[in-house]
Amino acid sequence: MCGVRIGSLCTPRIDEYDCSTMGVYMKLTRKAFLKSGAALAAGAVVAGTAQPAHAQAKKKFALAWTIYVGWMPWPWAAENGIVKKWADKYGIEIDVVEVNDYSTSINQYTAGAFDALTITNMDTLAVPAVGGVDSTSIITGDYSNGNDAVILKGKTKFADIKGQNVNIVQYSVSQYLLDRGLQLHGMTERDVKIVNTSDADMAAAFLTPDVTAVVTWNPIVEQIDADPGAHNVFNSSAIPGEILDLVIVNTKTLEANPDFAKALCGIWYETLGIMLGDTPAAKTAQTEMGKLSGTDYAGFASQLATTHLFSNPAGAAAFTKGSQLIATMDHVRQFLFAWGMMGQGATSPDVVGIEFPGGHVLGDAKNVTFRFNADYMAMAAAKTL
Repeated sequence: MCGVRIGSLCTPRIDEYDCSTMGVYMKLTRKAFLKSGAALAAGAVVAGTAQPAHAQAKKKFALAWTIYVGWMPWPWAAENGIVKKWADKYGIEIDVVEVNDYSTSINQYTAGAFDALTITNMDTLAVPAVGGVDSTSIITGDYSNGNDAVILKGKTKFADIKGQNVNIVQYSVSQYLLDRGLQLHGMTERDVKIVNTSDADMAAAFLTPDVTAVVTWNPIVEQIDADPGAHNVFNSSAIPGEILDLVIVNTKTLEANPDFAKALCGIWYETLGIMLGDTPAAKTAQTEMGKLSGTDYAGFASQLATTHLFSNPAGAAAFTKGSQLIATMDHVRQFLFAWGMMGQGATSPDVVGIEFPGGHVLGDAKNVTFRFNADYMAMAAAKTL
Protein backbone atom coordinates (compact mmCIF):
# COMPACT_ATOMS: atom_id res chain seq x y z
CA MET A 1 0.00 0.00 0.00
CA CYS A 2 2.95 2.35 0.55
CA GLY A 3 2.47 5.43 -1.55
CA VAL A 4 -0.67 4.14 -3.29
CA ARG A 5 -2.72 6.98 -4.75
CA ILE A 6 -5.95 6.69 -6.68
CA GLY A 7 -5.36 9.15 -9.45
CA SER A 8 -8.39 8.10 -11.48
CA LEU A 9 -10.89 8.33 -8.65
CA CYS A 10 -13.71 10.72 -9.48
CA THR A 11 -14.63 11.38 -5.85
CA PRO A 12 -12.96 14.22 -3.89
CA ARG A 13 -9.56 13.70 -2.28
CA ILE A 14 -8.69 15.03 1.14
CA ASP A 15 -6.51 17.77 -0.35
CA GLU A 16 -9.50 18.90 -2.42
CA TYR A 17 -11.97 18.93 0.48
CA ASP A 18 -12.58 21.93 2.71
CA CYS A 19 -11.13 21.01 6.09
CA SER A 20 -11.08 24.52 7.51
CA THR A 21 -13.08 23.46 10.55
CA MET A 22 -10.33 21.13 11.73
CA GLY A 23 -8.02 23.80 13.14
CA VAL A 24 -4.68 22.54 14.34
CA TYR A 25 -5.96 19.02 14.96
CA MET A 26 -5.56 17.93 11.33
CA LYS A 27 -1.78 18.19 11.84
CA LEU A 28 -1.61 15.74 14.73
CA THR A 29 -0.63 12.13 14.31
CA ARG A 30 -2.89 9.66 16.07
CA LYS A 31 -0.17 9.00 18.63
CA ALA A 32 0.16 12.69 19.44
CA PHE A 33 -3.61 13.09 19.41
CA LEU A 34 -4.03 10.48 22.11
CA LYS A 35 -0.94 11.08 24.19
CA SER A 36 -1.32 14.86 24.37
CA GLY A 37 -4.96 14.71 25.36
CA ALA A 38 -5.91 16.60 22.21
CA ALA A 39 -8.82 14.23 21.76
CA LEU A 40 -10.46 15.81 24.77
CA ALA A 41 -9.65 19.29 23.55
CA ALA A 42 -11.06 18.49 20.13
CA GLY A 43 -14.29 17.44 21.78
CA ALA A 44 -14.62 20.93 23.18
CA VAL A 45 -13.75 22.54 19.85
CA VAL A 46 -16.15 20.36 17.92
CA ALA A 47 -18.94 21.06 20.39
CA GLY A 48 -19.58 24.32 18.61
CA THR A 49 -19.28 22.96 15.06
CA ALA A 50 -19.38 19.25 14.34
CA GLN A 51 -21.96 18.24 16.92
CA PRO A 52 -23.92 21.19 18.32
CA ALA A 53 -26.48 20.58 21.02
CA HIS A 54 -29.19 20.42 18.39
CA ALA A 55 -27.81 19.65 14.93
CA GLN A 56 -29.84 20.94 12.02
CA ALA A 57 -31.00 19.09 8.95
CA LYS A 58 -28.73 19.62 5.97
CA LYS A 59 -28.33 18.45 2.39
CA LYS A 60 -24.62 17.78 1.86
CA PHE A 61 -22.57 15.16 3.69
CA ALA A 62 -19.10 13.66 3.50
CA LEU A 63 -17.85 10.16 4.31
CA ALA A 64 -14.10 9.61 4.68
CA TRP A 65 -12.44 6.31 3.79
CA THR A 66 -8.96 4.85 3.57
CA ILE A 67 -7.62 1.96 1.52
CA TYR A 68 -8.64 -1.38 3.01
CA VAL A 69 -10.33 -4.36 1.39
CA GLY A 70 -13.47 -3.98 3.50
CA TRP A 71 -13.85 -0.31 2.57
CA MET A 72 -13.15 -0.42 -1.17
CA PRO A 73 -16.88 -0.76 -1.98
CA TRP A 74 -17.25 2.95 -1.14
CA PRO A 75 -15.07 4.50 -3.88
CA TRP A 76 -16.28 1.88 -6.36
CA ALA A 77 -19.90 2.75 -5.58
CA ALA A 78 -19.06 6.42 -6.10
CA GLU A 79 -17.43 5.74 -9.46
CA ASN A 80 -20.35 3.61 -10.62
CA GLY A 81 -23.20 5.93 -9.74
CA ILE A 82 -24.54 3.99 -6.75
CA VAL A 83 -23.70 6.75 -4.28
CA LYS A 84 -25.48 9.33 -6.42
CA LYS A 85 -28.46 7.04 -6.95
CA TRP A 86 -29.14 6.67 -3.22
CA ALA A 87 -28.28 10.26 -2.41
CA ASP A 88 -30.72 11.43 -5.07
CA LYS A 89 -33.39 9.17 -3.62
CA TYR A 90 -33.25 11.15 -0.38
CA GLY A 91 -32.59 14.54 -1.95
CA ILE A 92 -29.09 14.89 -0.53
CA GLU A 93 -25.46 14.97 -1.71
CA ILE A 94 -22.78 12.58 -0.43
CA ASP A 95 -19.07 13.07 -1.04
CA VAL A 96 -16.95 9.93 -0.66
CA VAL A 97 -13.49 11.25 0.21
CA GLU A 98 -10.22 9.32 0.28
CA VAL A 99 -7.76 10.13 3.05
CA ASN A 100 -4.30 8.71 2.42
CA ASP A 101 -3.46 7.91 6.04
CA TYR A 102 -5.88 6.05 8.32
CA SER A 103 -4.81 7.81 11.51
CA THR A 104 -5.29 11.16 9.82
CA SER A 105 -8.80 10.21 8.75
CA ILE A 106 -9.75 9.48 12.35
CA ASN A 107 -8.38 12.77 13.62
CA GLN A 108 -10.12 14.70 10.86
CA TYR A 109 -13.48 13.07 11.58
CA THR A 110 -13.02 13.73 15.29
CA ALA A 111 -12.21 17.36 14.61
CA GLY A 112 -15.38 17.78 12.57
CA ALA A 113 -14.25 17.60 8.94
CA PHE A 114 -16.51 14.64 8.05
CA ASP A 115 -19.97 13.41 8.91
CA ALA A 116 -19.14 9.72 8.59
CA LEU A 117 -16.06 7.53 8.65
CA THR A 118 -14.87 4.01 7.92
CA ILE A 119 -13.15 2.89 11.13
CA THR A 120 -12.65 -0.05 13.47
CA ASN A 121 -14.54 -0.61 16.70
CA MET A 122 -11.43 -0.10 18.79
CA ASP A 123 -10.43 3.12 17.13
CA THR A 124 -13.94 4.55 17.46
CA LEU A 125 -13.73 4.10 21.21
CA ALA A 126 -10.12 5.26 21.49
CA VAL A 127 -10.38 8.55 19.60
CA PRO A 128 -13.77 10.13 18.87
CA ALA A 129 -15.54 8.52 21.84
CA VAL A 130 -12.78 9.37 24.31
CA GLY A 131 -12.59 12.81 22.72
CA GLY A 132 -16.21 13.50 23.53
CA VAL A 133 -17.47 13.19 19.96
CA ASP A 134 -20.67 11.14 20.16
CA SER A 135 -20.72 8.64 17.27
CA THR A 136 -23.10 5.93 16.14
CA SER A 137 -22.11 2.84 14.20
CA ILE A 138 -24.79 2.27 11.56
CA ILE A 139 -23.05 -0.46 9.51
CA THR A 140 -21.24 -3.46 10.99
CA GLY A 141 -19.39 -4.19 7.79
CA ASP A 142 -17.01 -7.06 8.49
CA TYR A 143 -14.48 -8.47 10.84
CA SER A 144 -10.87 -9.15 10.09
CA ASN A 145 -10.35 -12.87 9.64
CA GLY A 146 -6.68 -12.78 8.70
CA ASN A 147 -6.35 -9.30 7.20
CA ASP A 148 -4.37 -8.02 10.18
CA ALA A 149 -1.09 -9.79 10.77
CA VAL A 150 2.21 -9.99 12.60
CA ILE A 151 4.99 -10.52 10.06
CA LEU A 152 8.59 -11.42 10.87
CA LYS A 153 11.60 -11.24 8.57
CA GLY A 154 13.60 -14.45 8.39
CA LYS A 155 11.85 -15.97 11.42
CA THR A 156 9.01 -18.47 11.26
CA LYS A 157 7.53 -18.58 14.79
CA PHE A 158 5.69 -15.92 16.77
CA ALA A 159 7.97 -16.64 19.75
CA ASP A 160 10.85 -15.25 17.70
CA ILE A 161 9.41 -11.75 18.11
CA LYS A 162 10.81 -11.58 21.63
CA GLY A 163 13.45 -8.89 21.93
CA GLN A 164 12.75 -7.39 18.50
CA ASN A 165 11.80 -3.88 17.46
CA VAL A 166 8.27 -4.01 16.05
CA ASN A 167 7.13 -1.45 13.48
CA ILE A 168 3.47 -0.70 14.04
CA VAL A 169 0.85 2.05 13.89
CA GLN A 170 0.94 2.68 17.60
CA TYR A 171 -2.37 2.75 19.46
CA SER A 172 -4.16 1.16 16.48
CA VAL A 173 -5.78 -2.24 16.04
CA SER A 174 -2.30 -3.46 15.14
CA GLN A 175 -1.23 -2.93 18.73
CA TYR A 176 -4.37 -4.71 19.88
CA LEU A 177 -3.51 -7.68 17.64
CA LEU A 178 0.07 -7.70 18.88
CA ASP A 179 -1.10 -7.57 22.48
CA ARG A 180 -3.46 -10.50 21.93
CA GLY A 181 -0.71 -12.49 20.20
CA LEU A 182 1.69 -11.83 23.05
CA GLN A 183 -0.98 -12.86 25.59
CA LEU A 184 -1.65 -16.11 23.76
CA HIS A 185 2.08 -16.87 23.64
CA GLY A 186 2.82 -16.11 27.28
CA MET A 187 4.48 -12.73 26.68
CA THR A 188 3.72 -9.05 27.21
CA GLU A 189 4.61 -5.86 25.37
CA ARG A 190 7.61 -5.55 27.67
CA ASP A 191 9.14 -8.36 25.59
CA VAL A 192 9.28 -6.17 22.46
CA LYS A 193 10.04 -2.55 21.54
CA ILE A 194 7.36 -0.72 19.56
CA VAL A 195 8.45 1.60 16.74
CA ASN A 196 5.59 3.88 15.69
CA THR A 197 5.30 3.84 11.88
CA SER A 198 2.67 5.26 9.53
CA ASP A 199 0.66 2.70 7.58
CA ALA A 200 1.62 4.62 4.42
CA ASP A 201 5.31 3.88 5.16
CA MET A 202 5.03 0.30 6.43
CA ALA A 203 5.74 -1.67 3.24
CA ALA A 204 8.77 0.44 2.37
CA ALA A 205 10.05 0.15 5.93
CA PHE A 206 9.96 -3.66 5.77
CA LEU A 207 12.39 -3.55 2.82
CA THR A 208 15.03 -1.80 4.91
CA PRO A 209 17.65 -3.96 6.68
CA ASP A 210 16.88 -2.66 10.17
CA VAL A 211 13.18 -3.59 10.15
CA THR A 212 12.62 -7.22 11.13
CA ALA A 213 9.08 -7.27 12.54
CA VAL A 214 5.90 -5.43 11.54
CA VAL A 215 2.24 -5.54 12.47
CA THR A 216 -0.14 -4.16 9.85
CA TRP A 217 -3.28 -4.74 7.76
CA ASN A 218 -4.22 -5.47 4.17
CA PRO A 219 -3.39 -4.57 1.48
CA ILE A 220 -0.04 -3.89 3.15
CA VAL A 221 0.05 -7.45 4.56
CA GLU A 222 -0.31 -8.92 1.09
CA GLN A 223 2.44 -6.67 -0.25
CA ILE A 224 4.86 -7.56 2.53
CA ASP A 225 3.97 -11.27 2.43
CA ALA A 226 5.21 -11.34 -1.17
CA ASP A 227 8.76 -10.78 0.10
CA PRO A 228 10.57 -14.15 0.29
CA GLY A 229 11.89 -13.34 3.75
CA ALA A 230 8.49 -12.49 5.21
CA HIS A 231 6.64 -14.91 7.50
CA ASN A 232 3.07 -14.32 8.67
CA VAL A 233 3.30 -15.73 12.20
CA PHE A 234 0.03 -14.53 13.76
CA ASN A 235 -3.10 -12.94 12.37
CA SER A 236 -6.65 -11.94 13.20
CA SER A 237 -8.13 -15.30 12.20
CA ALA A 238 -7.00 -16.40 15.68
CA ILE A 239 -9.37 -13.82 17.27
CA PRO A 240 -12.45 -13.84 14.98
CA GLY A 241 -15.06 -11.14 15.54
CA GLU A 242 -12.79 -8.89 17.60
CA ILE A 243 -11.46 -6.47 14.97
CA LEU A 244 -14.60 -5.01 13.44
CA ASP A 245 -14.86 -2.58 10.55
CA LEU A 246 -17.68 -0.09 10.89
CA VAL A 247 -19.24 2.97 9.33
CA ILE A 248 -19.84 5.56 12.03
CA VAL A 249 -21.84 8.78 11.81
CA ASN A 250 -21.75 11.78 14.13
CA THR A 251 -24.72 11.08 16.40
CA LYS A 252 -26.14 14.60 16.39
CA THR A 253 -25.91 14.70 12.60
CA LEU A 254 -27.60 11.30 12.43
CA GLU A 255 -30.45 12.33 14.70
CA ALA A 256 -31.17 15.38 12.57
CA ASN A 257 -30.61 13.59 9.25
CA PRO A 258 -31.68 9.91 9.38
CA ASP A 259 -31.97 9.84 5.58
CA PHE A 260 -28.18 10.10 5.41
CA ALA A 261 -27.88 6.77 7.25
CA LYS A 262 -30.58 5.21 5.06
CA ALA A 263 -28.69 6.27 1.94
CA LEU A 264 -25.40 4.90 3.27
CA CYS A 265 -26.97 1.53 4.04
CA GLY A 266 -28.64 1.46 0.65
CA ILE A 267 -25.32 2.15 -1.06
CA TRP A 268 -23.49 -0.44 1.00
CA TYR A 269 -25.81 -3.39 0.52
CA GLU A 270 -26.48 -2.71 -3.15
CA THR A 271 -22.73 -2.67 -3.75
CA LEU A 272 -22.11 -5.85 -1.76
CA GLY A 273 -24.91 -7.52 -3.70
CA ILE A 274 -23.04 -6.82 -6.92
CA MET A 275 -19.48 -7.58 -5.83
CA LEU A 276 -20.18 -10.82 -3.96
CA GLY A 277 -22.33 -12.52 -6.57
CA ASP A 278 -21.22 -15.40 -8.79
CA THR A 279 -21.48 -13.32 -11.93
CA PRO A 280 -19.25 -11.56 -14.47
CA ALA A 281 -20.36 -8.27 -12.89
CA ALA A 282 -18.99 -9.41 -9.53
CA LYS A 283 -15.60 -10.23 -11.02
CA THR A 284 -15.52 -6.89 -12.80
CA ALA A 285 -16.36 -5.07 -9.57
CA GLN A 286 -13.70 -6.92 -7.60
CA THR A 287 -11.14 -6.30 -10.34
CA GLU A 288 -11.90 -2.59 -10.30
CA MET A 289 -11.83 -2.43 -6.49
CA GLY A 290 -8.50 -4.21 -6.55
CA LYS A 291 -7.14 -1.68 -9.02
CA LEU A 292 -8.37 1.18 -6.85
CA SER A 293 -6.45 -0.27 -3.90
CA GLY A 294 -3.25 -0.91 -5.85
CA THR A 295 -3.64 -4.60 -6.64
CA ASP A 296 -5.41 -6.82 -9.17
CA TYR A 297 -8.34 -9.24 -9.13
CA ALA A 298 -6.31 -12.09 -7.62
CA GLY A 299 -4.85 -9.84 -4.95
CA PHE A 300 -8.20 -8.39 -4.00
CA ALA A 301 -9.83 -11.83 -3.95
CA SER A 302 -7.13 -13.09 -1.60
CA GLN A 303 -7.83 -10.19 0.76
CA LEU A 304 -11.56 -10.89 0.63
CA ALA A 305 -10.79 -14.48 1.62
CA THR A 306 -9.41 -13.21 4.93
CA THR A 307 -12.31 -10.80 5.53
CA HIS A 308 -15.62 -11.93 7.00
CA LEU A 309 -18.02 -9.56 5.25
CA PHE A 310 -21.51 -9.37 6.70
CA SER A 311 -23.02 -9.52 3.24
CA ASN A 312 -26.54 -10.13 4.55
CA PRO A 313 -27.93 -7.09 6.41
CA ALA A 314 -30.06 -9.36 8.58
CA GLY A 315 -26.94 -11.17 9.72
CA ALA A 316 -25.15 -7.90 10.36
CA ALA A 317 -28.08 -6.62 12.42
CA ALA A 318 -28.24 -9.87 14.39
CA PHE A 319 -24.52 -9.75 15.17
CA THR A 320 -24.84 -6.12 16.28
CA LYS A 321 -27.67 -7.08 18.64
CA GLY A 322 -25.84 -10.13 20.00
CA SER A 323 -23.98 -10.77 23.24
CA GLN A 324 -20.67 -11.44 21.46
CA LEU A 325 -20.37 -7.77 20.52
CA ILE A 326 -20.83 -6.70 24.14
CA ALA A 327 -18.13 -9.14 25.26
CA THR A 328 -15.80 -7.97 22.51
CA MET A 329 -16.23 -4.30 23.37
CA ASP A 330 -15.60 -5.06 27.03
CA HIS A 331 -12.35 -6.74 26.03
CA VAL A 332 -11.42 -3.77 23.83
CA ARG A 333 -12.11 -1.15 26.48
CA GLN A 334 -10.09 -3.08 29.06
CA PHE A 335 -7.16 -3.13 26.61
CA LEU A 336 -7.46 0.59 25.96
CA PHE A 337 -7.56 1.41 29.64
CA ALA A 338 -4.56 -0.80 30.39
CA TRP A 339 -2.51 1.11 27.82
CA GLY A 340 -3.61 4.59 28.83
CA MET A 341 -5.87 5.18 25.84
CA MET A 342 -9.07 6.09 27.66
CA GLY A 343 -8.14 9.73 28.14
CA GLN A 344 -6.12 11.70 30.65
CA GLY A 345 -7.23 11.14 34.20
CA ALA A 346 -9.32 8.05 33.44
CA THR A 347 -9.49 5.92 36.58
CA SER A 348 -11.32 3.01 34.99
CA PRO A 349 -12.60 1.82 31.60
CA ASP A 350 -16.05 3.02 32.70
CA VAL A 351 -15.18 6.64 31.91
CA VAL A 352 -16.88 6.35 28.51
CA GLY A 353 -20.27 4.75 27.92
CA ILE A 354 -20.90 2.34 25.03
CA GLU A 355 -24.55 1.72 24.17
CA PHE A 356 -25.84 -1.36 22.36
CA PRO A 357 -29.18 -2.13 20.70
CA GLY A 358 -31.73 -2.78 23.40
CA GLY A 359 -30.25 -0.15 25.70
CA HIS A 360 -27.46 -2.11 27.40
CA VAL A 361 -24.57 0.19 28.33
CA LEU A 362 -20.97 -0.64 29.19
CA GLY A 363 -19.40 2.11 31.25
CA ASP A 364 -20.87 5.46 32.24
CA ALA A 365 -24.51 5.65 31.13
CA LYS A 366 -24.34 9.43 31.65
CA ASN A 367 -21.41 9.78 29.24
CA VAL A 368 -22.35 7.60 26.26
CA THR A 369 -20.26 8.63 23.25
CA PHE A 370 -20.23 5.37 21.25
CA ARG A 371 -23.46 3.73 20.11
CA PHE A 372 -24.22 0.64 18.02
CA ASN A 373 -27.41 0.93 15.98
CA ALA A 374 -28.89 -2.02 14.08
CA ASP A 375 -32.01 -0.20 12.84
CA TYR A 376 -30.75 0.83 9.41
CA MET A 377 -29.29 -2.59 8.68
CA ALA A 378 -32.65 -4.09 9.68
CA MET A 379 -34.36 -1.70 7.25
CA ALA A 380 -32.04 -2.91 4.50
CA ALA A 381 -32.91 -6.51 5.38
CA ALA A 382 -36.62 -5.71 5.27
CA LYS A 383 -36.16 -3.74 2.02
CA THR A 384 -37.78 -0.69 3.59
CA LEU A 385 -34.97 1.81 2.94
